[in-house]
Amino acid sequence: MFDLSGRTALVTGSGQGIGLAIATALAKAGAQVVLNGRAEARLEAAAATLRGHGADVVLSAFDVTDADAVKAAIDHLESHGTAIDILVNNAGIQRRRPLEDFPVETWHEVMRANLDSVFYVSQAVARHMIERGHGKIINIASVNALLARQTIAPYTASKGAVLNLTKGMCADWAKHGLQINAIGPGYYATPLNKALYEDPVFDDWLRKRTPARRWGKMEDLHGAAVFLASSASDFVNGQILYVDGGLTATV
Repeated sequence: MFDLSGRTALVTGSGQGIGLAIATALAKAGAQVVLNGRAEARLEAAAATLRGHGADVVLSAFDVTDADAVKAAIDHLESHGTAIDILVNNAGIQRRRPLEDFPVETWHEVMRANLDSVFYVSQAVARHMIERGHGKIINIASVNALLARQTIAPYTASKGAVLNLTKGMCADWAKHGLQINAIGPGYYATPLNKALYEDPVFDDWLRKRTPARRWGKMEDLHGAAVFLASSASDFVNGQILYVDGGLTATV
């Protein structure tokens, strides 16, 4: 039920961090993985690591915020024998600043990376999935889809939109045999959160605030990703699964 052998998974932003962790999990479950990002050297290093563990890896370097580049890349993969069965929309950025001082262009930068990209890649991939009558799309949201903190209002807005876009994709595409769900990670020690986990005050606050009393580890995401990518979740649709140590369950 959780075996992904014979399936191909595209994971955006998978050169490092959560994206690479999810690609690793899917590869261990038997999937061929397509790594995506803009830094080709980073992708090559990630691919070498995965191949060292026996994974079947394809590289596809394209900018997820460029709609034309996305469509061209997906169509190229599909027409050259790499049919995408599983899509993980992980690529994203964080920009921290008080909202009253947040530059307009930076607002748009966050929205392009965190929201527009999910629409662009999902639409391009879903058109092929619909023709085949099956597919899994996993959007990476955040606990900040529900909860806000100072200086990250645009990020919070973008992830809240991803949550609702997930539901919208379900409404449109479930009838075609697609399952579209989201994972809401809590706080993980990733490059995106470097400023936080290196801050002793925030580190202490987070450990006290999270019922599990720790930061998330990359392997904590493996089971959720494999579940939502596999046949085990064939009647799960439009949902968000929080992997957050209980953060969103408590006050």
